[in-house]
Amino acid sequence: MSETTGTEVPGSQTTLFEYALQLHRLAPDEPLPRDGEPYPDDAAHRRRHRPKAPQDRRFAGKDPALILDAHLARSSALPSALVDAFHDVYVPIHHNEHIAAVAQRADRDRVRETGRWLVRHGTDRCAVTIGIALVAAVGTADDVALIQTIGLLSDHFGPLAAHALERLPGGAGALLWLADRVSGWGRVYVVEALCRLDDPVARPWLLRRACDGDSLNGYFAGKVATVAKLHEALGDLDTDSEMVDHVGRLLHLMSDCGGMGLTLADYPHSAAVLEAHARNVATLSPTVERYSTIALLTQHLTAKSPEAAGCSAEQQEALRAAYISVLDREEWAHCARAGLAAEDARMRWLADHRAPRLRLRAFPDRRPQSPPPHSGGR
Repeated sequence: MSETTGTEVPGSQTTLFEYALQLHRLAPDEPLPRDGEPYPDDAAHRRRHRPKAPQDRRFAGKDPALILDAHLARSSALPSALVDAFHDVYVPIHHNEHIAAVAQRADRDRVRETGRWLVRHGTDRCAVTIGIALVAAVGTADDVALIQTIGLLSDHFGPLAAHALERLPGGAGALLWLADRVSGWGRVYVVEALCRLDDPVARPWLLRRACDGDSLNGYFAGKVATVAKLHEALGDLDTDSEMVDHVGRLLHLMSDCGGMGLTLADYPHSAAVLEAHARNVATLSPTVERYSTIALLTQHLTAKSPEAAGCSAEQQEALRAAYISVLDREEWAHCARAGLAAEDARMRWLADHRAPRLRLRAFPDRRPQSPPPHSGGR
């Protein structure tokens, strides 16, 4: 019940901010399970017809901007009057020039107060999205914790949270905190913001922890390698196993992210990075992740042209041989078979789809299984 308007807010009465905060307290150093979904307002949104984005994307955001403009024009209007004002219009989740223009025209203190109130007290994602858009436009360093907390619900609020933190002084540090606590699309938004900032403070993290293994990392893997100047940091691989593993993830993602981001074919330092990775991973003990990463890179070097790997034919063959020599070591083969026995999804997939074609010691060739007998029906 809103004390200021005397009307009941439809849907959940749990604020999204408090919901994010409660989940965060359960595991303060990790992403929220399933990005916090379903959100408390999920039932109300599933019942309601969802407004669609206009066909002409230039008009996206105009309807909520008109509502916001009219509200801010009334000096006596309280932020709580907006809690249910945006249900019937399309509210973009990314930075929007129409909404930002309204925020810049109005009194900044009032805009800031309105945005903060909606983020902290909003029970519906539409109003909270408008709130974070206002904070992104006129927020201050005092808003960092507010932005980070709602940004933990990153699939929906990640784009505007990343935009808001990116424009604040010291934004790289605030983004790094959030980057360690988001996954999926949220991680894409935050890491891309870090890459745009190109702040030296973020480079050690970008070199070691940006990619968490999700396929969506392909959108930013090449940007990370470029912005973090990976080719200049290869000497650190000799003593930094965390970086070796992360470089392996970067290389694997860049080998198979066509249409998403920069690939090995277009990254100018592919050959040097591959050679450094092959040399240094050979000095480490085996793990399931290392085995699967090397096997997938070897498959790429086997199935694709040298140009697709960003190297010469001679370099391609040398890299392939170096990786296979590691994979065929007894302790590495044993690690892979143990992973398969433990039903590790990566090992199962390699055993069924890729590794047999590479004739790897861990997965001896098997005769193809016959299709199951016909069981009737069409």
